[in-house]
Amino acid sequence: MKLVRARWWGAAAGVVLAVVDTLTISALGVRFEMNGHHVSPLVGVWFGSSFALLGFLAGYVVEGRRRDRRQAEVIRAQTEAIAATRARLAQTEKLAALGQLAAAVAHEVRSPLAVIRSAAQGLAESVPRDDEEARRAYSFITAEIDRLGNVVNSLLAFARPLRVDARPVSVHELFDRALLLAHEELQGKALRVRRDEPPLLPEVRADGDLICQVLLGLLANAAEAAPSGGEVALAAAAADGGVEIAVADSGPGVPPELRARIFEPFFTTRPRGTGLGLAVARQIVEAHGGRIEVGERTGGGARFTLRLPAAA
Repeated sequence: MKLVRARWWGAAAGVVLAVVDTLTISALGVRFEMNGHHVSPLVGVWFGSSFALLGFLAGYVVEGRRRDRRQAEVIRAQTEAIAATRARLAQTEKLAALGQLAAAVAHEVRSPLAVIRSAAQGLAESVPRDDEEARRAYSFITAEIDRLGNVVNSLLAFARPLRVDARPVSVHELFDRALLLAHEELQGKALRVRRDEPPLLPEVRADGDLICQVLLGLLANAAEAAPSGGEVALAAAAADGGVEIAVADSGPGVPPELRARIFEPFFTTRPRGTGLGLAVARQIVEAHGGRIEVGERTGGGARFTLRLPAAA
C-alpha cells in the first residue's frame, strides 16, 4: 500500500503546484483571453492536469525503484537461506558419516583395550614389589589405556543418538550438581568459584543429566584454561522467554579466528584432546532447542553461553 501511495502523492503534489502557479500568475495581473473571453481558469485546469500527470508518472517511477529494491532484498534473503540450508544439510551428512565411523572405531577398539588392561594388571601382580621400573611402566600403560578409553567414550557419545527427557529443571540445582562433580578439578588448581544467579530464576525445560554433562565439560575446560588461583564463574539470567547460562574463566580465552570452528567435531587446540567435547555439548544444547556460543569474558578469558527454553 505504501508503494501505491507514491503515485497518488505525486499527482496531488502536481495539482498543488499547478494551483500555486495559477494563483501566482493571477496575483501578478497576468490574464489569459481567447476570442475576448477570460480563460485563466481553463489554463489553471490545464496546468493542474499536466502537473498531476507528471507527478503521477514520477511517483510510479519511485514505486518501481522501491519495488525493485524490496524484491532484490527478498531474493538475497532467500538466497542466503538456501545457502544456509545447504550448508546445514552438508554438515548433517558429514556428521552422520563421522558418527558411523566413530561407532565402528569405538566398537573395534574398546574390546582390545579391555584385554590389554587386564593383561597389564596380571603382569603387574607378578612383578616384584621392589621393581620400580616395571611398576612405572605399568602405570604408564594403564594411564594411556584409560586415556584411549576416554577417547572411545567420547566417540560413542558423539555417535549415539540423543534421547532427551525434557522436564522442568532448576538452574540452581544444575549448578550445585555440576560444581559438586567438578570440585576435585577446581580445588586442584585452587580456583575461586563465583556464582551469579537471581533467586527467582525460571526453570528450564531440559534433560537434567545431559545439561549437567555440558556444564561439567565446560567447567573442566575452564579449570584447565584458568591459571592456578584464578577464577571460574557461573551465571544465569532470564532472557527473551528463555534462560541464559554462562560459564567463564580467567584463562587466555579463545582467539576470535578460532571461535567459528571450536564446536566442530575433532577440532581441538590441545595436544591430547579429542575435539569432541564441545561438539557433543553443541549437539545436546541444540537437541533442547537452544544454542551455545563462545565469546570473551569481561577482563579477559573465555565465556561460553547456553541459551535454553524456559519451562512453561
